[in-house]
Amino acid sequence: MRATARQAATFHLQFARVKFAHAQIENRKSKIRMTRHCHNCGEEWTLTGQPGRGETCMKCRADLRVCLNCAHHDPRAAQQCRERRAEPVQEKHAGNFCEYFEFVRRTWTPKAGGNRREDAARAQLKNLFGG
Repeated sequence: MRATARQAATFHLQFARVKFAHAQIENRKSKIRMTRHCHNCGEEWTLTGQPGRGETCMKCRADLRVCLNCAHHDPRAAQQCRERRAEPVQEKHAGNFCEYFEFVRRTWTPKAGGNRREDAARAQLKNLFGG
């Protein structure tokens, strides 16, 4: 009976070492850092806790307590929210009073493509001033 208890302890110790080594390898592979950040510009939210209704990004002044920054936001779900008890919000980019808001941790990926209207206006100005 002692031999089996000792074997079990040795097995658990070896399993823990393998699991720890695997976690270290995964951490080295994944250099991507999950952060809480502004949906608009990617500025990181470094304060603890959830942002209040009036909190804005220090860089671009966009509201932070918005559906686009929520862990429950899903464009494919009904009302674009996986939390069924939440009241529907029409403006996903504007601050709201949702009770179920949870600031999502994710990697920052800039918005795909540029603003075509802005690019066209800049090109017109460039042509106008000969630059």
